Amino acid sequence: MKTMRLACVALITALITGSAQAGSPGADSSVEKIVARELATWPKEPGGAAVAVRISGRTLFFNRGMADQATKRPLTSDSLFNLASLGKVFDATLLALVVRQGELSLDDPVDKYVTELQQGGDIRKVTLGQLATHTSGLLLPQDHPPWPTQGYTLPEFIRVLAAWKADKYHQPGKQHIYTHAGFILLHLALERRFQSSIGDLIRARVLKPLGMTDTTLPLADENGRAQMAPVLLERTVQGYSEEGEPIGTSGAVQSYYQWPGTAQMYSSARDLARFLAANLGELPIDPVLHAAIQDAHHGIFPMSRRVTQGLAWEVDRGPPLIIEKNGGLNNTTTYMGMMPGEKLGVVILSNLGSENAGAGIGRRIMRTLAPSLVR
Repeated sequence: MKTMRLACVALITALITGSAQAGSPGADSSVEKIVARELATWPKEPGGAAVAVRISGRTLFFNRGMADQATKRPLTSDSLFNLASLGKVFDATLLALVVRQGELSLDDPVDKYVTELQQGGDIRKVTLGQLATHTSGLLLPQDHPPWPTQGYTLPEFIRVLAAWKADKYHQPGKQHIYTHAGFILLHLALERRFQSSIGDLIRARVLKPLGMTDTTLPLADENGRAQMAPVLLERTVQGYSEEGEPIGTSGAVQSYYQWPGTAQMYSSARDLARFLAANLGELPIDPVLHAAIQDAHHGIFPMSRRVTQGLAWEVDRGPPLIIEKNGGLNNTTTYMGMMPGEKLGVVILSNLGSENAGAGIGRRIMRTLAPSLVR
């Protein structure tokens, strides 16, 4: 054990001093050992993790554990995971794109598009930009523990929003309050503006231009399973609780909102690696889409002295600057983070439920690797 610890220290020291050059077999092995060290204690069996590291213009993939323990199906870079709240960065990219193209404004009130709310009260003060930055003040019981059992049909959701009242702690544009309901409302506004489903909008304007063929926002069937092509569904992972108990079936979706377009997004480490490369400016794409991706990174509302909220993304000014987003449900943990100045990024997808484990691991991987990179 002591010898192993000394070897790990030597590897980290080599990276920091730059003696291992990224792109060489030795450097790839060093990255692999750093990732393995961070995953050594998490996720625990039967869960696993698929990791992608973007470094020096290349993507390295690492996988640990089982996609489904019962069938002994191993995780791969093509396994499909429920992204949970990590899917919000795709909403943000779409929003930034249509704003840049002049099709709507972040300052547009939500009731401009969800016209049923025009007879409402304080919800009429909420803008699209506030929804995307968690500054609308909106907070429903389904946004935080203790988690309720009841959900909403669309008419029920509209009625609750129309009756919503702001108070001194929940004022549009005045504070940061993380809200899933706000992004559901943003979905609805975008669907109404463009007369198309949110899944079709994201697919046509973001996923297809980026060449992301495995990422989807599926509808759920009556049993709460994603409606995907069989070739994709067989690649979905079985989710497990933090204690290792199976939750639902492979391809399960969870939502309090019971109408099309409200289920979670699914994707793979390989597909998300393309999105990560695009966010680091390393994928040849349309200049307008590239600019929109960068627009979403801009900090808009201060969360703390160091961290600001962008469009879905959180921006830690550092140094070094880190742009990141995590997600989690009781059966999935997701994270994407990047250090733009170092052209370094990490994707972590796990089928073990947790809240912040992926973010902690992702940051440590990047902070260990960053000093090895020559700017």
